[in-house]
Amino acid sequence: MKGVYCLIINIKKGINLKIGALGKIKFDKGIYAYVGSAQNNLKKRIARHFSKKKKIRWHIDYLLKNPNTKIEKAVYKKASKQEECKIACILSKFEEPIKNFGCSDCSCNSHLFRLKSLKNLNNLKLKEI
Repeated sequence: MKGVYCLIINIKKGINLKIGALGKIKFDKGIYAYVGSAQNNLKKRIARHFSKKKKIRWHIDYLLKNPNTKIEKAVYKKASKQEECKIACILSKFEEPIKNFGCSDCSCNSHLFRLKSLKNLNNLKLKEI
């Protein structure tokens, strides 16, 4: 199945992490949403994010390997890759973007957002896994 997804991530305490070529980024304690897509096997991609044993490949991998982070849930919908950027654009209007995170292959400002509330994410009508 092809689709887009959001990982809802709890950062339990403020941390500073080196995120690949982006360098050091400060992440405040809170709930974050990461927007991604998988155009081959959506469920396999999401399962990879939940795995602790994986090769570091994307910005999100650096964040998720930190012991102070936990994926609380994942939501998804069947969609083309373009929908990933549409969702990121919507979230960027209401939530706090982490500049340049997860968007090196597009022109978005970010694909990771510190959430003020879950309301805007819930309005996207994504299905919970």
